[in-house]
Amino acid sequence: MALTDRVPKNTGLKLYLQTVIGRAYPRVVGLLREKSWFFFDILLPVMSVSAYVFVYRAIQAPEIYIGFVVMGGAMTAFWLNILWSMSSQMYWEKEMGNLALYIMAPNSMMAVLLGMALGGLFATAQRALVITLFGMFAFNVGFEISNYLLLFAVFMLTMVALYGLGMMSSSLFLLLSREAWHMANLAQEPIYLASGFYFPIKSFNFWIAAGASLIPLTLGLDAMRQLAFPGGVELGFVDVRIEVAILAALSVIFLLGARTLLRHMEKLAIAEGRLTESRR
Repeated sequence: MALTDRVPKNTGLKLYLQTVIGRAYPRVVGLLREKSWFFFDILLPVMSVSAYVFVYRAIQAPEIYIGFVVMGGAMTAFWLNILWSMSSQMYWEKEMGNLALYIMAPNSMMAVLLGMALGGLFATAQRALVITLFGMFAFNVGFEISNYLLLFAVFMLTMVALYGLGMMSSSLFLLLSREAWHMANLAQEPIYLASGFYFPIKSFNFWIAAGASLIPLTLGLDAMRQLAFPGGVELGFVDVRIEVAILAALSVIFLLGARTLLRHMEKLAIAEGRLTESRR
């Protein structure tokens, strides 16, 4: 075959977008093919939500707390997706033998992780929607949204910051090697507590709540509750506009951190021929 007859290679933005679509596709299709995953991913968070709802009603807590629990239960789906499908993903790809192919390929590692994020976001959003609808009909939770546009902006900023954190921590989890599994397990429950999934973050001491705000879900949940429930402002940690500004800053910081760490990981792989075990 003559050189002029070769198939042209995609580069630049076109290659980046193809990589994103290529990595998002398996996650979307996998959800539709493996319906048992969808069932259990919804069933377990619904059971946790129901338990907290019954506790709050048993102690005659204000009804707004029921809404807080339902929204927090819906957002757990996104955190679990970040923890298991983003943060520890590079480690599992290495175990399956795919990581070397990702590094040798001409595409960007950021594009690979972005595709995983978008595919996971599509699948997880469906689970969060089902949990929210279950809470509305089973526990009579009502929403009174004061500003739809701002609520959408808060949600999107939370997702960008959260998935940026997932991309950044994926490199750290990879460098930790076998400890990635233990770190993922260790992080799960403390995040539930620190992010205020089932109670307003304002219940904490100010400085504890401020420290927990480094986790995007903390401020994202607090802002969405203030915008979605009557009386939510009184239980909010700080003003929504401040939380939006912090979420925007966290989005930039985490995305830049992810880009830096992924480049470091690629350089390490090229220079040493390995990433984890027996590295000196």
